[in-house]
Amino acid sequence: MFRIILLISLLTINSNLFSQQLDTIEIQSKSPWNAVLRSAILPGLGQVYNESYWKVPVIWGFIGWFSYNWWENNRLYKEYRSLYQNSLDQGKENFIYKRIREFYRDQRDLFAIYLGLTYFLNMVDAYVDAHLFNFDIMTKNNGIELKFKVSF
Repeated sequence: MFRIILLISLLTINSNLFSQQLDTIEIQSKSPWNAVLRSAILPGLGQVYNESYWKVPVIWGFIGWFSYNWWENNRLYKEYRSLYQNSLDQGKENFIYKRIREFYRDQRDLFAIYLGLTYFLNMVDAYVDAHLFNFDIMTKNNGIELKFKVSF
């Protein structure tokens, strides 16, 4: 009986000593809604969260450009609005001032739309980039290939 217990205990100790542990690969993932929330708070912050650092200056460049153009067109709109109002007060309606005023108002409104779209697309990009954070393109030789095939 002692020999059987000794044999069983040696086999279990031996199997514990040489048991294989599975290697696990930890896959990092990013939360898409966390990225959207960060981009909503500060445009470009979701891209930093997703480690797409090169997109931040692009986003801020578009936001800066559209904001500047909105501000400039708003300034010119107010200027030509006052010139048109002064021409009405003098009794001579100047239709050129009116057309220029409407042009700058339309341009200002368009740049406000562009600014809103940039803000929205910034959040969409953060969401998609977080979903595709682990996506990897593997080809032969671990490179991206682009082939053109022309046939007549």
